[in-house]
Amino acid sequence: MNPDSQHLWRAPQWAFSILLALLGMLGPFSIDTYLPAFSDIGQSLGANPVQMQQTLSAYLFGFAFMALFHGSLSDSLGRRPVVLWGLAAFTAASVGCALSQTIGQLIFFRAMQGLCTGAGIVVSRAVIRDVYPQAQAQKVMSQVTLIFGVAPAIAPLVGGWLLIHVSWHGVFWFLAAVGLALLIANYMLLPETLPPARRQHFHAKNLLAGYWKLGSDPRFFLLALASGIPFNGMFLYVLSAPVFLGEHLGLLPQHFFWFFILTISGIMGGAFLSGRVAGKISPKRQIRDGFVIMLVIGVLNLLANVVLTPHVSWAMFPIAIFSFGWALMMPVVTLLVLDLHPERRGMASSLQMFVGSSANGIVAGVISPLVMHSTIGLATASLLMMGVGLCAWLFIRSRWPEIGQRVQEV
Repeated sequence: MNPDSQHLWRAPQWAFSILLALLGMLGPFSIDTYLPAFSDIGQSLGANPVQMQQTLSAYLFGFAFMALFHGSLSDSLGRRPVVLWGLAAFTAASVGCALSQTIGQLIFFRAMQGLCTGAGIVVSRAVIRDVYPQAQAQKVMSQVTLIFGVAPAIAPLVGGWLLIHVSWHGVFWFLAAVGLALLIANYMLLPETLPPARRQHFHAKNLLAGYWKLGSDPRFFLLALASGIPFNGMFLYVLSAPVFLGEHLGLLPQHFFWFFILTISGIMGGAFLSGRVAGKISPKRQIRDGFVIMLVIGVLNLLANVVLTPHVSWAMFPIAIFSFGWALMMPVVTLLVLDLHPERRGMASSLQMFVGSSANGIVAGVISPLVMHSTIGLATASLLMMGVGLCAWLFIRSRWPEIGQRVQEV
């Protein structure tokens, strides 16, 4: 923790949480805002559905690849420069998307967006732990998750409105304006939270040593799995929403927002509770409670889809409850990851994001297309992905019982 942390941010804590949450929101906002315009973009650029899917895959894999480096760069250069340059590059890439005349150009600039967007969410996690001790950091992380949860709910609505009243180009001009506004806000408000004395030397040998230190630590890999893979138990339904909601539940597109409201409410509720219990119960117990909720609701969801015909009256609620369980334990696991090697918090955040983003890309490109046409397949895949995270956590508990046993202040 930065020894001068008390002097870095003098405004109310909620204002700092909003600033960091907006940085984190940029990633999902860049995905969900343009989804309503898929068909219009395809018709305008003469692109088939496979090519349009590549605009999403290019973004996700660009995000996952560059997530490896944003945090390590911030460990060497400082948190502030990486955030500012990332926002500037994202703004330029968004302008490129808006001006694209071919599907190839759009895929290229979407990949550029993905390469830049991760700077905000990766570095913001390290910033929180730079400034606050663990219990307080958990509260701030929960507040960030709470605000962050709004993005997937409002982004499709904003994108649909822009598509109707402007054009698909207007969606990307809007993202460029958001990027510019965040650049200005962070240039004026974001403090540098990593003192020069704690920065790592920026050369290849030192970077490789850091990657090896974290990558060869089984605790780090297992904690990254415990937080990143269960998220996809929920994300699978988000990616499959047009088929799940339209084909299986018979909802019209204008009613899809109910699903997103329920899911985001689950995330916000779990994040709120996580902040409320920060410092009152052990991290290990909070993680256990989150996994118990996800396991129970995952099993019930599978059984319900086997026995009952999926119906809108009940089929969306299990995903919301699952989201609640994930959001309850996610801030705690993230802080455990950051505290394994305090001198490499930026790199740890990068690698954790890389694991999660790679899993997201695989789910989007492979698993979702395979199971989306069966509600039993969706429920089974969701439960299995939660099971991967649960097995990782159970192994950590048996092998390193001291992890998460008590609050750390480092």
